[in-house]
Amino acid sequence: MSTELITPEHMADTKSADRDSSDEIGLHELFSEIWRVKFWLAGASFIVAVAMAIYSLTLPNIYRSEALVTPVSEGAGGKLSSLAGQFGGIASLAGINLGSKESNKTNIALEKLKSREFFFGFAQKHSVLVPLMAAKSWDPQTNQFIVDNKAYDEKSQQWVRKVRAPRQAQPSLLEAHKVFLDNLTVNQDKASGMIKISFDHVSPMIARNWVTALIADINDEMRQADIKEAQSSIAYLEQQIAQTKISEIQTVLYQLIEEQTKTLMLTNVKPEYIFETIDSAVVPELKLKPGRALMVIGAALLTGILGVGIVLIRLVMKKEQ
Repeated sequence: MSTELITPEHMADTKSADRDSSDEIGLHELFSEIWRVKFWLAGASFIVAVAMAIYSLTLPNIYRSEALVTPVSEGAGGKLSSLAGQFGGIASLAGINLGSKESNKTNIALEKLKSREFFFGFAQKHSVLVPLMAAKSWDPQTNQFIVDNKAYDEKSQQWVRKVRAPRQAQPSLLEAHKVFLDNLTVNQDKASGMIKISFDHVSPMIARNWVTALIADINDEMRQADIKEAQSSIAYLEQQIAQTKISEIQTVLYQLIEEQTKTLMLTNVKPEYIFETIDSAVVPELKLKPGRALMVIGAALLTGILGVGIVLIRLVMKKEQ
């Protein structure tokens, strides 16, 4: 019969293993503790859900109106580019650069659509400052937006909002431009080239009107720029014809004048100069946000998860003690 010698070290290891085993928290123990405080967890989740529901009702409905447009083909640009390849060397003798300036006008128009300069003109033309910066909600009965009287006094037509310097009571165009960009969405499908322009606002009518106005204004601005450039080019070409006696160069210059004249004609007969509307903006019937049901459910779930975390922390602290 053999006996095993139990050393003090072996006894210490055994005690340490027993202590580590007792410090572990099993799922059964965790679920038991959660079940013990289930009413507290349910009550806290319910209170937070009710509070979130009340808060969500104070948030205004936001509506999104969108339009689908496609870039318009560049018309006389292809002909002008072919002239550049055919007569570029001869025209350079007269100091004329026929390099292809048909850099993507679509990208230029899209960037201009979001630029400060374009917004400043758009804001003044359509009086967007009050509906953009002081609209609180929308009344479907009167189809009018409701002004936040803490920001703008309709009776005196004065801005009364309280802001910190360097902000002023009346929003600057720079401040309004930032808010405008936060609500403007421009997405282009690289495969098809189609462009979706949308705007979010508390008033579905204003959202629709501004999307329509944005497309019309960017078309008009790009058209006016090309008209001015074509007129300047024709005047310059006529001046060069009068100064040169070389018949080959005169031939090129006359052809260029013809192309610029075609450009003028196209710009004046095409109201949709850069963007052609495929699907016009309409007044939305359903709100975009807030998602009140998701907010309430999410708040309740988050509260429950936090409650379980607190229960787990208490169990760990109890084990350590």
